[in-house]
Amino acid sequence: MKFRKLFTALLVCVATCGWAQQPTPKSILINQDGTVTFRYKNDLAKNVQVDVQFAGRNPMQRGADGVWTATLGPVAPDMYPYCFIVDGISVMDPENPQYFPNEGFKNSLLEIPGNGTLPHDIKDVPHGRLEYVSYYSKSLGATNHAVVYLPPNYMMDFQKKYPVFYLISGTTDTEEVYYKVGRVNYILDNLLAEKKAKEMIVVLPYGNPYKLLPAKAEAASGQPATRFGGDVFSKDLINDLMPYIEKNYRTNNSRDHRAIGGFSRGGNQALFNGLSNLDKFSYLCSYSSFTSTDIPDVYDQAAETNKKIHLFWLGVGTDDFLYGNARDYMEFLDKKGIRSVKEFTNDKFGHTWMNAKYFLFKTLPLLFNKKASEAAMKDGQPAPAATGKEQQFTPGVMARLFPRPIISPEYGDESLTFRFKAPEAEKVELECEILPEPLAMEKDSDGVWSVTMNEYVFETFKYCFLVDGTQVADPSNMYLSPDRGFKYSVANHPNGPFNYANQGDIPHGRTGYDVTRDEAWYMSPMPAQPTMPVMIQLVPGDGDTAESWFKLGGADAITDKLMADGKTHPCMITTSTMDFGSQNGGMPMPSFKTNVLRADDYPTWPQRRRALLKLLIKIGKEPAPSFPAFGGGGFGGGGFGGGDGF
Repeated sequence: MKFRKLFTALLVCVATCGWAQQPTPKSILINQDGTVTFRYKNDLAKNVQVDVQFAGRNPMQRGADGVWTATLGPVAPDMYPYCFIVDGISVMDPENPQYFPNEGFKNSLLEIPGNGTLPHDIKDVPHGRLEYVSYYSKSLGATNHAVVYLPPNYMMDFQKKYPVFYLISGTTDTEEVYYKVGRVNYILDNLLAEKKAKEMIVVLPYGNPYKLLPAKAEAASGQPATRFGGDVFSKDLINDLMPYIEKNYRTNNSRDHRAIGGFSRGGNQALFNGLSNLDKFSYLCSYSSFTSTDIPDVYDQAAETNKKIHLFWLGVGTDDFLYGNARDYMEFLDKKGIRSVKEFTNDKFGHTWMNAKYFLFKTLPLLFNKKASEAAMKDGQPAPAATGKEQQFTPGVMARLFPRPIISPEYGDESLTFRFKAPEAEKVELECEILPEPLAMEKDSDGVWSVTMNEYVFETFKYCFLVDGTQVADPSNMYLSPDRGFKYSVANHPNGPFNYANQGDIPHGRTGYDVTRDEAWYMSPMPAQPTMPVMIQLVPGDGDTAESWFKLGGADAITDKLMADGKTHPCMITTSTMDFGSQNGGMPMPSFKTNVLRADDYPTWPQRRRALLKLLIKIGKEPAPSFPAFGGGGFGGGGFGGGDGF
């Protein structure tokens, strides 16, 4: 269809991931001998340590220039979470744009490139496309989110359908982790370029939708969700997310073309849902995990189960705290006569994303390849014998790893309470972009500081804590502002006007981020009879990234809502500065009138959102733009509706 031709030209031109490696932040120096020097500037700190995955906590020394430094290693190329411990408080590296998306802990990411030797290195190969999607979940009664990877050739052939791999992150991880830390997109890009894997769509769900629900006993207990079978995640996955993916993307929906896998809790979720739905999945992968040994009609019917599973892949590190449970599960499968592939590591620091990436690299070439997966299954070895010294995951370990959290921010009907635990701090304040000066917080007998706001409750705004003068993101809040420097936390009331959760069952657009070119693209939902989308350029402000206008500015949520209310026209929104009237590889591009909104023209994000709202409503009052001439022909007809399967 003609509209597809235009839309494809736009996406191919502007929305394919770049390949430039992210620069090393100024706070990190990777030395020729393989050691790493960490640098942190804080004139107020009395004691600073660096806590990094490959070396644990180590003291830093303050130099004459006031910069705290520590040199550690040598260390092998890979990605390592780290943070600074400033007078006992964990602080992200304010100079590093890369961070670990997580519901709780706030870590920066140290990336030591392998110069092409690591599976996840960013190479000069064709790159797939990442889309952030939102969908109404009847199981949740709220809007949920996922990230979708599309292979490099997806936009080239509108007849081809693809198998789908549902890949779930671990406990306290968000839907972004298998992308930003697990690097599934770059691993698969590299494998596809070498023709070592099949083309596939990869879907990254959010594994803990309890977080999106109003506070209930199980959600507010402070313990991460670990119950499966009839739980909200499983219902949402099977009844809401999968139908959404199969309606909106070109998928092959037979069981031979679906795979499911995950890391840690995500591996548990993957195995349970895969084994409980063998009519839907035939490739199952568990990375550093295990699952229930009580799934009806599966373990006691080994012959039938083996016929249905093309690949049953289980990997774990021998130094992982889940090793004992994972080994026991492997032995259980052996005794039941159920075939599986088993892989073990001992050099990746235990329960880490280094293991998750390695296991992913090992399994992607086997997915949707019956010959390769069957060969792997035939070579599967029995579980190693128990020694009695294996680590076991017990309730005590659970309590140690996941202590009862501080609830912050806590949203009331007409109030907003912030809390931060710092027993040794002398002074803690709340700093907000919407307030002229910080608010003093009070400490209770448990060392928890708190303050309650009764104004601006339904605004969406950036904030942080000032702990004896040091800026600290809220460790209890999973939402971070994607700034270039210090990353503030984001307060976004569930009943606020720019929150996805309260929008109801409406169509949503899709957003893509290209972190290597620092660009974002959003395409709004299209009506049954599509019109030419209005072009809007949102220019990030000083210190913002391409993600800021969406994750903080709510550009996608605002546009979705106005589209549903009939108050604006379909839009394509971007932070790119490309010339839309230029040529692209000899392909003539239509000329667009572009509406421009600059963040730096407004001092706060609430003001920027209102400016965008005003612009979109103004656009909605104007005549819808007509399709431009393109290659000698006009555009019309066709559709980019919810069921188009783009």
